[in-house]
Parts: sequence; structure tokens; C-alpha cells
Amino acid sequence: MSAPAVYPIGRAARDRFVLERRGPRRLVDPWAPPRVVVDPEPDGAGGVVDVITLFLTGRECPWRCVMCDLWRDTLETDTPPGAIPHQIRLALAPGTEPSSELSSELAPHVRRHLKLYNSGSFFDPRAVPPEDDQAIADAVADVARVTVESHPRLVGDRTWRFRDRLAPALEVAMGLETAHPDALARLNKGCTVDDFAAAAAALAAHGVGLRVFLLVHPPFVARDERSAWLRRSIDVAVDAGAATIALIPTRGDTGAMPALAELGEFAPPTLADLETSAARALNSVQTSVQSRVRIVADLWDLQAFATCADCLDARRARLLRLNVEQRVPEPIACAACGGTRPAGVGGCP
Repeated sequence: MSAPAVYPIGRAARDRFVLERRGPRRLVDPWAPPRVVVDPEPDGAGGVVDVITLFLTGRECPWRCVMCDLWRDTLETDTPPGAIPHQIRLALAPGTEPSSELSSELAPHVRRHLKLYNSGSFFDPRAVPPEDDQAIADAVADVARVTVESHPRLVGDRTWRFRDRLAPALEVAMGLETAHPDALARLNKGCTVDDFAAAAAALAAHGVGLRVFLLVHPPFVARDERSAWLRRSIDVAVDAGAATIALIPTRGDTGAMPALAELGEFAPPTLADLETSAARALNSVQTSVQSRVRIVADLWDLQAFATCADCLDARRARLLRLNVEQRVPEPIACAACGGTRPAGVGGCP
């Protein structure tokens, strides 16, 4: 399919733009064990915790965000009742050892934090049936904190009822993506910065924690404005009460993103861009009164953003250390690509 002359206006037209450019889904089974990964993160109290993430299989999100690639691992039909708690029980069964995709040798850890990510919104009744909430709460009763993901517009009464069922503390992860108002609208996410702020305020009022996702190099933001808008997006997330801000490099290899690149509306980030953004974000929150906020870089599938295979592992380890220690490590020098940057910036060209 050839790229259109312009990116369309209006949600219906943008939905079509996204859907027409999708490839095939992967074959997924809602009754099979989910993918499990373990990521070390700072716990907010000076320690480190191994956070277990379960990638649950269910119906895709009703919104058609232009940058989203999560739909590839979702169902086209409603999630069957009982499937989500069944997946959780399989993943957390005694004797089951989650496989770690990242090294966690920097410090001793305790596995007690759990993320339930369903490639959409946990509080979407077609993705996670509400009648399963108690069974889910029972399945996670022996952990300290549970994080679920949700679109800001789905935070509400079901969130508070689910919180009341849980023995662990509840945290909700929401994608602000960017505070740039025009870019956020064009992402086709179906919410505004005000919607995000209102949902965050409701979470705080009900004693629910907040984790925020921000994109590195989102589309529709001019190259020379990216750093400034990332800083402004961090400020919005901090003001909303985020405990953790996760920086996600914008994926450019699926769905509508190649078409946006052809239109000049998107340039994929590199590993160096992620390093630079993480360092600047960490320095930003630590030089303010809001140093309690943790900054973590998303390390999944980093090879997709690397420009030099020789220094990929070293740069992954550097970002992992930044995540865990909440400080900017020394830069990496690479003989193969000649990449070296001042401390606090880092990354191959």
C-alpha cells in the first residue's frame, strides 16, 4: 500500500489509516501460559526489586493508537471468562521460574512486585471480564504490589472495586505518551492531557499508585523540539503524582509507522536517543524537589534500536545500571563505531 499524501484528520479516518496498514497477528491462545519477564527496578526505598511482568493474552484495546504494536499479540474476540486468572495461576504456580531477559546481577533482589500487562486496558470489560476480578485478586494475594495498565478514560469505579479486593497495593500504569497537545491528538489515543491529569488525580484520591509511560521520539513532534517536549511531559507526569516514569522508544517497524516516516512525520529513535533521553530525564527529576520520582528506560527489544552490534550489550548494561542505581553511569566508548559521548549523554552516533 502506498503512503497517502497526508495523515488524515478525525478519529474514524485515522482508525482506517491504522487498520489498513496492519500485518497479520500472531496466533495466541488465552488458555496458554503467558510470556513472563523479570526486570530489576529501584523500589523507592533505596533498594532493588525484581519485578515480574506477565504479558497476558486477551482482546485488543478499543483505541487505535497510531504507534501501537501490541495488537499483534491480542485476540480479535472478547477474552473468555476465566482465561486471565488461569494465565496468572499458570505463570505463578509453585516451582515455576520466570525467565529473565535482563541481567539482574547488580544487587540482591526479592521477587515481590508484579505487573499484569494485557496489551490494552485492564479495566476494559471486553479485555478483562469484570467477573474475573476476584479470581485475579486471589491469584496475586502473596505479592506486595500489583501494577495494571489502563487508558485514562477507563479509570473509575471498577478500579476502586478492584483495589478493595486486592491484598497487595495497586498501581495503575497510564500512557501519557507526550504532553505535546497536537501530537497527542494525532496519536489517535482518544484522550487529552487534561483527561490524563483527571485520571491521575482520581488515582491519588483513592490511594492508588501511578506509573507513567512516555515516548522517546513520538511522531508529530519536530526534531528540534523533542528534548523540550520530553522535559515538559516529565513535568506533567511528576505533577500528576507519578512514582515511576518509564521511557519507551517509539517502535517504527510495524503498522502505520513506516507510512508516517514516509510522510516525514516520524523518525525512529536510536539506542543513543534512548540513552540521551534517559540521562536527561534522570538529571531533570534529580535536580528538582521531586527527586522521589524514578526514571527507567524500557530495555525490551533494544536490538531494534541499535546502530552498532559490537556495543549493544554494553549499552544495555549501562541503561540497566541507570535504571537500578538511579544515576547516570560513565559513557561507553566503542572501537567498532567510534561512538562516545560526554558523561550523562552517551550512545553511538
